[in-house]
Formats: sequence, C-alpha cells, structure tokens
Amino acid sequence: MAFGAVKSLLHVERRKLRKYSWLPDVLRIEGSIIRRIVGPVLTVTLFAGCVAVSSEIYDYHLNLSNNVVPLLSVVVGLILVFRNSTSYDRYYEARKDFAALTSIVRNLSRLIWVQVTIPTENKDGDKPPPTSFSTFLRAGSPSLKSSPMAKTNNELTVAQLTAMKIRAIKLLLSFVYTVMHHLRNEPGTDYEDYVGVLPEGFKYNVSELGKNTLLHRYATYAAIDRGHLGSDPKTKAKGSSGHNGSPTATEAPNSQTPLLEGGHATVKGNSTTVEFHARSTPDSLPLPLIIAHDLQRIIYSFKRKGLLDPLGPAGFNAMNQLVCSMVEQLTAMERIATTPIPISYGIHLKQCVTLYLFSLPFTLIHDMHWKTVPLVTLVAFTLMGIEGIANEIEMPFGKKSADLPLHQYCDALREEIEYMIERLPEGPEDDDPYEEEEQDD
Repeated sequence: MAFGAVKSLLHVERRKLRKYSWLPDVLRIEGSIIRRIVGPVLTVTLFAGCVAVSSEIYDYHLNLSNNVVPLLSVVVGLILVFRNSTSYDRYYEARKDFAALTSIVRNLSRLIWVQVTIPTENKDGDKPPPTSFSTFLRAGSPSLKSSPMAKTNNELTVAQLTAMKIRAIKLLLSFVYTVMHHLRNEPGTDYEDYVGVLPEGFKYNVSELGKNTLLHRYATYAAIDRGHLGSDPKTKAKGSSGHNGSPTATEAPNSQTPLLEGGHATVKGNSTTVEFHARSTPDSLPLPLIIAHDLQRIIYSFKRKGLLDPLGPAGFNAMNQLVCSMVEQLTAMERIATTPIPISYGIHLKQCVTLYLFSLPFTLIHDMHWKTVPLVTLVAFTLMGIEGIANEIEMPFGKKSADLPLHQYCDALREEIEYMIERLPEGPEDDDPYEEEEQDD
C-alpha cells in the first residue's frame, strides 16, 4: 500500500484558545472533577450532618477551639499547592517532550526528503561509481530485502531512491505512533493507526509482547530493587552458590560470551542470586527502539552508497544525532510514565485533608448551627477537587479527556508528512539562478 494512498479520514483540527466563558463553565459537569470526588464529598457531608443532628436535636455538644483548624489549614494548603504543582509539572514536561519529538521528526524527514540525492558529476566531468539497488538493499534495513526478480547490475534510479526515502520517512512517523502506544502499554502492531504508516514488509515478533510492555519492565526493575523477580518465567531465584553452571556476578565471563552467556545479568543479594533476562531475546526490545535501529541502519546505508556526499560528514553526524535525540525523548517520557507520585505522600495528603474536614464541623457548629453542613460540603468540594485534579493529570499519556491528545498530535504530523511527500519537490533545485548570473557576466 502506497504511503500517499492512505488519507486521513478525519481532518485534524488544532486546539485553539476557546472563547472566554464563566457561567457555562460553572454549570458544566462533563470534563469537570465532580464525578471523581462526589463520593468523598458526600461522605464528609454525611459526617457534618451527623454532627449537626447530635448538636441541634439531641443537644449533645462537641465543640473544638478555633485555634485548631487554622493550624491544620496552613499544613493542608501547603501540601495541596505542592501536590498540584508537581502534577502539572509532569503534565507540562510530557507535552514538551512529545513536542520535541515531533520537531525532530519534522527536521529529519525534511533532511532525508531534500538532501539524500544521487551523486552528480563533479567539476572534472567524472561520474561517481554506480550505486546498485540490490547492493543498497543488502546493506539497508533487515526488513528491506531485495526481491528474487531484482536485477543485480541496475544502477540506482530516481524512483528507487524515492521509494527508499519514503520508507525511511515512514519509519520516522511510525516511531511517533509506536511511542504513543508504548507509553499507553499497548504492545503489538494491530492498531488502525498503523495502517499505511508502518512500511511494507516490516515485521515485529509479537510472541512475547505481553511481557514487554512498559508496565512489565517497570515492575521488573522494582523487583530487582527488592532482591527478587517474582514469578516471571524468565527469572528465577536460586541459592547463592550458583551450582547450575550459569556464571554469576562474581564469575568471569567466558570467551564465547564477552559479557554474560545468554545476554543476561545477575544480581547478587545477601542470600540469593537473581538472574535477569529482560534483554535475553530480541522480542524484549520495545518497538520504538526496533524502529530506531532500522533508521540508524538506513542512514548508514545512505552514507555508504554516497547518497549523503553533498552533506559531508557533518550532515551524516547531524542525522545520527537526530535519531539519538528521538530515543532520548522516548526515555524522558518513559521516566514520567514509570515514576509515580510516592504512595506515602498521597496517603499522608489524604489523611491530612480528611482530618481537617472532619474537625471543621466541631469548630463551626456552635456559631453556624445547621449552616455548618453546606459550608463543610463547600470546603470539602474545594480541597478534594484540587487533589482530584492533581491525580487526574499526573499521568498524562492515557486516553481520558484530561490527558494529552497524543493521537491528535500524531495525526497532525502524519498529514504534514503526507503533504511533503505528495506536493513538495525532493532533492535540490535543477537550475541555480546564481550560476546563470555568473554566466551572463
């Protein structure tokens, strides 16, 4: 399927600042935090109602001094401010990283489309050595194989070079889509948005993808910190003697395996030795890194065949650096996705807010009487809403309305690349106006 044959069925509209409105947002339920906190708020309201009934009907007074609540309010306010700012920092950092990845893909795709060209004659009239299409295929991506019907002595044509550049650009776009699915713990390639994006013939072994998600690798790293790996079939705990013949962390590697046999590492604890096989097979490598590996090989093939001669070494190094920057942005977003807010901090925050809200009715009941109930409900809605918003945006890679619209960003990038391939010329300009002026002089 040709890359230009698959058109975006949905026109991607960029988000704009909507018209300022106050009353519609005040009355709005969809998209607000109300549904998330309605349970805890009703619980506090019920408790405040019980205090009001016991005081006003049964004349059972439990009053607290007004000096207690101000002390708690200062602590609760500081914790909520820090919690909200930390969550939004994660949200904003995720958006910056994905925007940086989009910028890198735009730049690298433009460089490949314009500056990867067949070498031309030099000043002495000598032609460069012919570039064989089948030789390029053998040196290129492992998924880019020459067909049995391909001729072995044909020089590389413009159409063949264009097909190679389109393949490299499609891999760039595929990298962005795979990053989105990788951050959402969606392994494999059976998604509609991959249609027309992944290059033809691209294969990815999905036999063990259930164990290669971001969530699984994060759990594996945490298990190593605890000194065990649970029930992972590729990991096992054994006695510290290491009597099964596998080299341990204290043993020297053999000549056939410079590091460790089977591509695994061992972690030795106080009483157990743990074998870590997270990278023992190609299946354990995430799909974005597979694509980055393919891209690196294709760019190197461009250089070997002289297709990057106009750029020189600096241009080749710049392309390699852009691919490395793509992986760096992936790692930065993985850091956000695999670094949750410490559980102890979240627990303590909820405990402090609950303590404050449950002590508030005893302080207000003497002066406010029945008005205590709606007043406490209002305070609970405010404080719990702030914590609920922070919890909603702290993991911004999901599919909820409060998360980043990653799919929209990917579709917008896809339309840009489709436009470049279908409507913008590739390679340098045929006629140089400056050369014509020199000839006239």
